[in-house]
Amino acid sequence: MVVPTGSPAPVLQATDLVAGYVPGVNILNGCNLDVYPGELIGIIGPNGAGKSTLLKALFGLVSVRSGSVTLKGEDITGFKANRLVQAGVGFVPQNNNVFPSLTIEENLQMGLYLRPRLLSERLDAIFDLFPALADRRTQRAGSLSGGERQSVAMARALMMDPSVLLLDEPSAGLSPVRQDETFIRTRRINKTGVTIVMVEQNARRCLQICDRGYVLDQGRNAYTGTGRELADDPKVIELYLGTLAKDVDAEKDDKPVTIA
Repeated sequence: MVVPTGSPAPVLQATDLVAGYVPGVNILNGCNLDVYPGELIGIIGPNGAGKSTLLKALFGLVSVRSGSVTLKGEDITGFKANRLVQAGVGFVPQNNNVFPSLTIEENLQMGLYLRPRLLSERLDAIFDLFPALADRRTQRAGSLSGGERQSVAMARALMMDPSVLLLDEPSAGLSPVRQDETFIRTRRINKTGVTIVMVEQNARRCLQICDRGYVLDQGRNAYTGTGRELADDPKVIELYLGTLAKDVDAEKDDKPVTIA
């Protein structure tokens, strides 16, 4: 999806965000983000660029010192996570994203603690998206592989039927095969109508599937464009995609991620 001229207002917008963890030290230094309904947005950049901090600022997990965040035109700057979940924002952190002592189904129930009466309906919808979880619903999450845990975490965030889903490094620590499965699943979720903002270290794969991308550097916007534009931009390749600059010619014959 490429946002056309005269497109609707952003469903999620960050304007001139300044945020950080330590007093007097800012990680975000005037960051901006516009996310339109139905988009899949990729956020890439070097380590320490502020990518995960941006997601946490959007989800109320880090203090915003100046600037604003709006959801469907409403100022949500500094809202706590429970209010954001109720408003239709889901968040999947990179680490410690499941309850290991609980079963898969119990993890999913935790995702719907604000609307328990919808449990049966939402479980059916989630198991349609994640059929492998349905077959193993009684298995404890702590016994799952990294890729399986990521599926549980994403499924739990979707239990509240969010309009916007924030994903922090969903492919981190996974094998190449599991990474591709994660990207394919992310695109499938997006096709159901969920707007997605995804932070990713695997920049090449991220740009393959995203509608638009943002490159952050030192807490600021360095480049933005469609996924294809950024993937083909020589400056982005040289400065931000690491070894891709050397391997880009060899990778032209790579089979792209297939979205079913």
